Amino acid sequence: KYLALAARWHIRGAWGALSGGMLYPRESPSREVKDLSGLWSFRADFSPGRNAGFEKSWFSGRLSETGPVIDMPVPASFNDITQEAQLRDFIGWVWYDRELWVPGRWLSDEGLRIVLRVGSAHYYSIVWVNGAKVMEHEGGHLPFEADVGNVLRKNPSQPCRITIAVNNTLTLQTLPPGSIQHMDDPTMYPPGYFVQNINFDFFNYAGIHRPVLLYTTPNVYIDDIAVQTSFADNIVYQVSVAGSSEPAVQVTLTDKDGRCAATSGGSSGTLRVTDVNLWWPYLMHENPGYLYSLEVRPQAAASRPTDLYALPVGVRTVRVTDTRFFINNKPFYFHGVNKHEDYDIRGKGLDWPLVVKDFNLLKWLGANSFRTSHYPYAEEILQMCDRHGIVVIDECPGVGIKDIRSFGNASLAHHLVVMEELVRRDKNHPSVVMWSVANEPASEMPPAGRYFKELISHTKALDPHRPVTFVSNSNFNRDLGAPYVDVICVNSYFSWYRDPGHVEVIPIQLKTQFENWHGKYQRPIIQSEYGADVVSGLHSDPPMMFTEEYQEVVLQNYHKVFDQKRKEYVVGELIWNFADFMTAQGTLRVVGNKKGIFTRQRQPKSGAFILRDRYWRLANETGRLPPWTRYPCH
Repeated sequence: KYLALAARWHIRGAWGALSGGMLYPRESPSREVKDLSGLWSFRADFSPGRNAGFEKSWFSGRLSETGPVIDMPVPASFNDITQEAQLRDFIGWVWYDRELWVPGRWLSDEGLRIVLRVGSAHYYSIVWVNGAKVMEHEGGHLPFEADVGNVLRKNPSQPCRITIAVNNTLTLQTLPPGSIQHMDDPTMYPPGYFVQNINFDFFNYAGIHRPVLLYTTPNVYIDDIAVQTSFADNIVYQVSVAGSSEPAVQVTLTDKDGRCAATSGGSSGTLRVTDVNLWWPYLMHENPGYLYSLEVRPQAAASRPTDLYALPVGVRTVRVTDTRFFINNKPFYFHGVNKHEDYDIRGKGLDWPLVVKDFNLLKWLGANSFRTSHYPYAEEILQMCDRHGIVVIDECPGVGIKDIRSFGNASLAHHLVVMEELVRRDKNHPSVVMWSVANEPASEMPPAGRYFKELISHTKALDPHRPVTFVSNSNFNRDLGAPYVDVICVNSYFSWYRDPGHVEVIPIQLKTQFENWHGKYQRPIIQSEYGADVVSGLHSDPPMMFTEEYQEVVLQNYHKVFDQKRKEYVVGELIWNFADFMTAQGTLRVVGNKKGIFTRQRQPKSGAFILRDRYWRLANETGRLPPWTRYPCH
């Protein structure tokens, strides 16, 4: 019933939902940002049909007036906040609300837009302001927003009440997909019993995972900016201005010291910089992550305020051949990790102490890259990558596509929209060097060829300047999507899921894997996942599965082959995983996936030291590092 209800409330494009750009909200002389992070009122709809909130219009007044509510931190997943297993495993609609005062000057100034933005909420969201529906969004990892100024100005003397309903149900047409299974045997299950089935190996955390913001712009405002960088024409830009039919635009590029590097006029143009500072990856240059500031101003009428938006810009190029991956025309080798947005208590909620800790660990490790497995990460994380020079493979939530019904037209249409939203959000990040459209799909199924041909072609049309991949664990001869990618990404777990306990087979099987994939497709290859589960503190000699010694031996055997093949066409290695993470309960998982080189609390296992020694050695081999970074002192 509640799935049908979600479809009934599907109102894309109505109530002022924005269909243009998705610039990250930044304060400037013309823009203010009000962060609504903190405690919200929360209530899960435990009614049998999960639809009591709609039947009784919980959005029409304070949520506390509808029944019992609890405090819920935003951003955070709701699952692990209480001691209730019923809430941890809840499937259906949950409700949030919060009251706040909007600054009076915002409301009295008719020349201001007031925009409500949700960084992400998993999975399907509907938003009301003072009981009026303002927007909805399908998808759990990307932002959505609406101009709510008209709604707020109807009652300027009253506090603003924001209500957000979120449904975490996954179907065969969602990304990631899933299915609801009803258990109807009354001798085995209680009435109305059902479970959410998924085909991915991480916990389906839900809630409002990223900040909720109110921000302002003038009525004539910068709606979107797109930049493309190169050596010859350092920055080619395109600016979209809303609220004016023929706006004049002034563009100024400043360097890190605030000095003007170039200027231009017009909504599109080219900025050429004398002695340009390139954006380099971490450990590839003595000055990694160099960012300019692109300041854009539309020239509004004299009676109107002028908008100002400053976009960080890194000048770099990306190029792929049959055997190499180049950044700034220099061969780049990915030595990095796969991650998850996952931690104790807050689940997938954005947490700044954790973000900073993880970046310190990445740099300590000597990692230069990671994949956003298996969904888009918070914009704030990509901004950190831009500043620190950490290279990103930006992956959409196309994980667990195992059922043939998930390759149908409805699924493809939604997948295309998700890639549009992802490229729209992340297109200007210099750290993002490649798009990944899926992870381990059943790409040997007959519909997969058409599906991935159209999906990858669409993504390349959205962004012709970045390579596109998807991550495969299929047989190389039967993978119907591989012919369309620019880089082959392969996951394999030799001596773990295949031939468990037999590390002696790794060199043979890994070498065969690489030769088969490159021989057939003539593309560079990244080992996008490999590893072994480790229970921290568990030891055995000779090594046995789940011990720290076994993970060490697995890594060492993989690394021997990587060293052979990176001289030919292997361009990267990404360990699975950076840290242990939570999964659904099952007989193969003991309180989550333990393949991390760090525990979930970010303490190193012995494999972390193996990887650290290797990554710093790889970085030092480039010969482009200053002397003080030629040893692992970070």
